[in-house]
Amino acid sequence: MWKNFRKPVRMLILTLFYILSSPPVFGQDLVLLKPWQMIRTRYTLIKYKSGEDLDLFDRSVRFGPSGKMGGITAEPDPVQGPDEVFARRLGKKVDAVFERVREILDMNKDFDPVNVHLYSDTAALKAAYEGIYPGECRLRAWYRFANNTVYLNVRDVHEGMLAHELAHAVIDHFLTVRPPPQTAEILARYVDTHLERGFVD
Repeated sequence: MWKNFRKPVRMLILTLFYILSSPPVFGQDLVLLKPWQMIRTRYTLIKYKSGEDLDLFDRSVRFGPSGKMGGITAEPDPVQGPDEVFARRLGKKVDAVFERVREILDMNKDFDPVNVHLYSDTAALKAAYEGIYPGECRLRAWYRFANNTVYLNVRDVHEGMLAHELAHAVIDHFLTVRPPPQTAEILARYVDTHLERGFVD
């Protein structure tokens, strides 16, 4: 009879050992373990961990068809709830930045939607960086061509930073041969300085 219970008991002991020997998960680690939620826009996939992060991002990026400070308003839809209206408005705002970037660079080639990963603070952004690259993170935001992703900290972002990183995506996908990093950086900074000069209709 003991033989019938030996394997389950052994598995239980190993499982308990694994749980007890693992470091406890608190605070920021819990946020990192949360699954990504997503808003799909015409040009991007906005991925976030919490509603608070999304709200901070929305309030930090002030841009839209009516102008940099005007933003976008979404009319209430009786079929959609407030979350859907908010997501649609935010999506239009981010797409307006993307279109303005393409307009400034005169680069209109279509490519797969850009992933925009939103992190709740500097520590979370740093953890994401160090999970990809060796060494310490010294960047406030960045774009990675390998997975077509922009990485942003919602507590340290504005429309110029978003435009700058989206510019890297547009530049890298438009040209047949990706330019040297210094050249791409010059073009992305050009976008920063011209973002407010005229707006997408």
